[in-house]
Amino acid sequence: MSKKVLVINGNPKSTSYCRELADNYIAASASKNDIRLISLNDLRFEVDLTDGFKGSQDLEPDLVYFQQSILWAEHVVFVVPVWWGGMPAKLKGLIDRTFLPDFAFKYNGKGAIPEKLLQGRTADIILTMDTPPFYYRWFQGNPVYKQFKRTILEFCGFKQISATYIGPVMNSTQVQRDKWERLVSNLAAKV
Repeated sequence: MSKKVLVINGNPKSTSYCRELADNYIAASASKNDIRLISLNDLRFEVDLTDGFKGSQDLEPDLVYFQQSILWAEHVVFVVPVWWGGMPAKLKGLIDRTFLPDFAFKYNGKGAIPEKLLQGRTADIILTMDTPPFYYRWFQGNPVYKQFKRTILEFCGFKQISATYIGPVMNSTQVQRDKWERLVSNLAAKV
């Protein structure tokens, strides 16, 4: 059964290993799923949510398309580089600007827990890093995955969120990259 899959290349650079992995995921999944790719580097928008959630800030056309794509998708794949232990600022800005009240969640006056408006979606998070993954997960605390899973995606209603760790990318060999690309292809084949 075909699924609507949104692949998000979360690296703001125009060329990156994240883009290669996103393309690899698409190639492995396109024959059986309806796929969309959004690359962060192609999006033009004001990164800051200047008034927080108190004011209104018009969405640029790229952000409207991003929201429409999230609503369209049944499964979302985030391919994210880990920079300084976290996600790139532009990716965080994309989340801040689009996962808004009345789009991703809604407080209905019945307590502190909001209604989750993006229910029914699943996600894969593919994290690339120059740190060894075991060190990132167990010694640095796995911050990007925890933020995505617990405080963004689950908060908005996503379920079945998996993580795949790729690294260290810096100084990796082609043999290692081939292994990671097979890992991503296998992940895509399961959707």
